[in-house]
Amino acid sequence: MKKVPLIMAVLTVAVLALFPLLRPEVYYLSFLFTLFMYVVLSSSWNVIGGYAGYLSFGHAAFFGIGAFATAKMATAFSLSPLLTILSSIPAGLLAALVALIVGYPCLRIRGPYFSVVTICFAFVVDLAVKNIEELGGAEGLWMTFMDLPEETSRAIMYEVMLLLMVVTLATVYLLGRSRFGRGLTAVRTDEEVAETMAIPTAKLKIQAFVVSAFFPGVAGGLFAYYLSYIHPDAVFSINISILIVLMAMFGGGGTWLGPIVGAVILTVVNEGLSTFAQAEIARIIYGALFIIVTIFMPDGIIAYFRRWATAQRKA
Repeated sequence: MKKVPLIMAVLTVAVLALFPLLRPEVYYLSFLFTLFMYVVLSSSWNVIGGYAGYLSFGHAAFFGIGAFATAKMATAFSLSPLLTILSSIPAGLLAALVALIVGYPCLRIRGPYFSVVTICFAFVVDLAVKNIEELGGAEGLWMTFMDLPEETSRAIMYEVMLLLMVVTLATVYLLGRSRFGRGLTAVRTDEEVAETMAIPTAKLKIQAFVVSAFFPGVAGGLFAYYLSYIHPDAVFSINISILIVLMAMFGGGGTWLGPIVGAVILTVVNEGLSTFAQAEIARIIYGALFIIVTIFMPDGIIAYFRRWATAQRKA
């Protein structure tokens, strides 16, 4: 029975990998590309926000750093499509390095103070990039996309983001069930008690913050190349950070499956709002969802339905 979830996961990935062979419209490839990206963002955020319990609202900064790092490398060195895609890996390492530098002082504070500091960090990075002419300033950067038919090029990027999603989920799954993951859970439960038990809380938090920044950096690089044009407002938006947190919390922070469920549901909702509603209305709905989740489903929709199912069985 334990092999059933693994078999289901492998079959799901196989079906998704073969989907472009059906020659769907580019819209569906783009939509699934975005969905995979948000699964990467919410699942990687879950390492620091869910497992460790440190709510970071600045992960859009790491996403944007990866995007601009890839765009700058591609334009400065005239990289080929393959090298541009691969350059998202060093872009992710740069985001992780920034997380290491920023996380060392920031993770010394807790609770809402940490959340506020991460929001300020995202705003500072956004302003810094807009004032650096080498990064395109307020105009952004253009890149040359693949010289291939649109369906083929989009299908390639679709497969690359799917691969990143699988690697991210596998990494988060293994970390959550390792000694490292149990240490983060102890930090979330009671950090002071964890310290008295000789758990290296400071080291674990830094490592979690670095891991949670690496994958958004890689995803940002792929996203930048997919658009072929990148602007600070597109990648450093506070809405991205809020959406990442909302997805993870809506599904269930601290669980492996929660961010996946949250990302799938809210990506569909986000697509519908972007199509049929104004931006202001979308922000109101996101705010209302955030309040509802925080008050009525603090452990996420998965935990809510598990409790409901348990109550039904007892009844």
